[in-house]
Amino acid sequence: MKKGRLLNAEVSHVIARLGHTDTLTIADAGLPIPAGPQRIDLALTPGTPEFLQVVEVITQEMQVESALIAEEIQQHNPQLHSQLIAVLEALQQHQGNVISVRYTSHEQFKQHTQRSQAVIRSGECSPYANVILSAGVTF
Repeated sequence: MKKGRLLNAEVSHVIARLGHTDTLTIADAGLPIPAGPQRIDLALTPGTPEFLQVVEVITQEMQVESALIAEEIQQHNPQLHSQLIAVLEALQQHQGNVISVRYTSHEQFKQHTQRSQAVIRSGECSPYANVILSAGVTF
């Protein structure tokens, strides 16, 4: 049996397959998911699991080099934005590398999801609760 905290086999498999600069999208319950990437639906009920819960578990398993966020989150969901930035800053300290955070329009963000290896859907029902994480290397 696996020793790590991540129990979901699909999510674990996707993370294990990531190469340098491959991306993984963590989405709220409403983000449209394109046909190309693998869809991993964790949503059970509105709010379960929460977006940040999913981000925290995934970033415990994934080496992150950069993050892409829709700029609209800053105005329409400032509390969640602050919490997401705090998670990324803590991850940066833990990993010992700089995590580049970039912003784009929500429309462009949706286009970027098409290139993700997978889109993981949370049960989050608050606006713009989405992030695209780019894989780094551990050496």
